[in-house]
Amino acid sequence: MSFDSSPIAAIATAPGRGGIGVVRISGKNLGPVIQAVCGLNEAALVPRHATYLPFKNADGGLIDQGLAIYFKGPHSYTGEDVLELQGHGGPVVLQMLLTRCLEAGHDISLRLAEPGEFTQRAFLNDKLDLAQAEAVADLIEASTEAAAKSASESLSGAFSKVIHSLVEQVINLRMLVEATLDFPEEEIDFLEKSDARGQLERIRSTLDNVFSQAAQGALLRDGLNIVLAGQPNVGKSSLLNALAGSDVAIVTPIAGTTRDKVTETIQLEGIPLNIIDTAGIRDAEDANDEVERIGIERTWAAVAKADVILHMLDANHGPALADEKIAARFPHNVPVIAIWNKIDESGHRPSVDLMGDATHIYISATDNLGIDLLRTELLRIAGWQQTGESRYLARERHLIALKAAREHLQYAAEHATLDNTVSDQSLDLFAEELRLAQDKLNSITGVFTPDDLLGVIFSRFCIGK
Repeated sequence: MSFDSSPIAAIATAPGRGGIGVVRISGKNLGPVIQAVCGLNEAALVPRHATYLPFKNADGGLIDQGLAIYFKGPHSYTGEDVLELQGHGGPVVLQMLLTRCLEAGHDISLRLAEPGEFTQRAFLNDKLDLAQAEAVADLIEASTEAAAKSASESLSGAFSKVIHSLVEQVINLRMLVEATLDFPEEEIDFLEKSDARGQLERIRSTLDNVFSQAAQGALLRDGLNIVLAGQPNVGKSSLLNALAGSDVAIVTPIAGTTRDKVTETIQLEGIPLNIIDTAGIRDAEDANDEVERIGIERTWAAVAKADVILHMLDANHGPALADEKIAARFPHNVPVIAIWNKIDESGHRPSVDLMGDATHIYISATDNLGIDLLRTELLRIAGWQQTGESRYLARERHLIALKAAREHLQYAAEHATLDNTVSDQSLDLFAEELRLAQDKLNSITGVFTPDDLLGVIFSRFCIGK
């Protein structure tokens, strides 16, 4: 996303009807728009105060009546002059108001904002760093209360603060190493006297803790895709209903009732779980019709994208050759839980058996037996840990950067023993690994981030934010 500094405008509230709607404008020289739309000069609007007035069209007629709030830069969300017009939330009215603003701002090159452009300007004007800017979108998109709380923590700067602290520690250690390289004739051993070895280990320990918290936060943000797979009529839809706590899928004793995948998102300890019920799997020649055959193909497509597979089996009838054929086609790198359903008929007790091929759990979806055992196992597979520490709602790129920084610090420790016998070459490599670790950490907050990555990040925001 290339940066164009001309003023921008957009509807900042969600599409559809609402009690209130907001049109937001950001940029320099907004006086002509204020004069044309609000009938006032710029000086008449007291910054950060709401003024009730009519919004006028080109011939002086009334578009709407509402509040105009003016934020004088740099004391605004974007760091620029910002005008917010708050009127009634009808889509037609808001579109008329936006069109009028664009017409009135023609001479100052006012244009429609791109997705995420307001927040991009906040980042470019140092109102937010990149991690905070991403937290804005994460807060809007949060699907659970825990995810929203973690996004708020990141937006407040908690994640950025710990990253900045790590960067400062790495810089201090780099300074010591490079001082030793620059002044080899000095008898003072900078590294030994400054406990460089201890500093490196403390940095690595802190980074490990941050990575753990970020990985937990990534679970809150992205959740898990859990696919229910198995033969027809083994209780996949009943299990979906039991996990969801409502009848979201049709359940009948007729095999092949589910023809296409049904997805329901539930919360488990704040983690969003996307439970995907699929068509029962059987050989193509046994399918009742073309619709069922297509449903089976889509089942395998869902299995290929799963984070966890729940292989549904009938505890009343025991394992069958068809079940073995199904299990043989599961991806090898995806965790599989064998769910033995219908224990209300088979006489089994709710239990968990850890076996070599998979974890086996005995349940009755219809009688809600053993469902808590399944939930516990899903949390275990997810790597969820109950801690009192804050979790940062991290993205995949954050985890990649943190992991790379950890690797560079590991290489740094391997390249230098930090004693008097270490060579200049080893110290050079040690200093270089510290620099690379610093760059990876800086990429999280945007101190060092390629422009093309910035474009991708902000283009995924909603328009008006």
